[in-house]
Amino acid sequence: MKNYTLKVHEIKIETNDTITICFKQPGLKKIKYLAGQYLTLQFRINGRRYIRPYSFSSTPLIDSTLDVTIKRVPGGVVSNYINDTVKVDDVIEVQEPLGDFVFKSDESIRSVIFWGVGSGITPLFSMIKDLLVNNSLNIHLVYGNKSNSSVIFKEKLEELKMTYSDRFKVHSFYSKEEFFIEDSHNYRGRINADFVEKLLQDIKSPSQHFICGPIGLKNTIKESLTKLGQSLDNVFSEDFEIVKNPEDFKDIYNREILLNFQGFDNKITINKGNSILEEALEIGLELPYSCQTGNCSTCKGTVLSGELKMIGLEKPRTDLANNEYLLCCSYPLTDNVSIKIQ
Repeated sequence: MKNYTLKVHEIKIETNDTITICFKQPGLKKIKYLAGQYLTLQFRINGRRYIRPYSFSSTPLIDSTLDVTIKRVPGGVVSNYINDTVKVDDVIEVQEPLGDFVFKSDESIRSVIFWGVGSGITPLFSMIKDLLVNNSLNIHLVYGNKSNSSVIFKEKLEELKMTYSDRFKVHSFYSKEEFFIEDSHNYRGRINADFVEKLLQDIKSPSQHFICGPIGLKNTIKESLTKLGQSLDNVFSEDFEIVKNPEDFKDIYNREILLNFQGFDNKITINKGNSILEEALEIGLELPYSCQTGNCSTCKGTVLSGELKMIGLEKPRTDLANNEYLLCCSYPLTDNVSIKIQ
């Protein structure tokens, strides 16, 4: 895992609770990334290290800076710290770009539909810019917000709509806005199944779908596609939290494990419901990690003895050896668990 030190070149105010940090590219060797990927930022706050992944809102070969857009999360230690304290010329340590939430060229695809809610627009915005400049596909953005004032990248989206009016359509949903023009592309309420099915019937097929929003949105889109007899193979989603099913924890109990990190053995109590990574960080072990959703391999550990169970993975990980586990979503099943971090 490569680390970089980047200087803040500019800070843009997007809404009253969202900013975009624009990092200056390194002078000698530019950081390469793909539209839709994320950058992992590292901070030390009150003596503790925090690591958080944030999607790029910039686009390679289009934007000169490396941009990440960050919305305040109620009670969020890092998001509030960034919005309140980061300033121009600050130097921040980051990890190399990661993520597979990216567009992959397919000659059979005629339309791409992006589905987002709130700050979920960030990776979608990066990909939309890339496709509009470098492709000729028909593109639809279905974007849900509370109100007009909470729309991130509002002016930039309006500019793209005008520039690419022949093939870029934005469908806006407002759950709490009272004053706006309700027309064929502005809707009251939340993105719903009736709208999804109507849109899918009207667009050019086959299509690809990229979703960055709550689990309910993802389920609505998948159910609508299935109802219309369309394949789910072209549905991709970005998840920044693990969805935990209580049924998966029936055989999970409080257990003590042995974790070898940097040559030292550490006894850690893993409380039911908390992952090994969560408990290790809580006692001050600065383990390597990034996405915290089981999509990358930064927190991978090797099991020397005992049994673990991974919970909440969005898709199976076929790249792991039988004794390799991702600690962000791993829970001990036995009392003799011993793990080594390389």
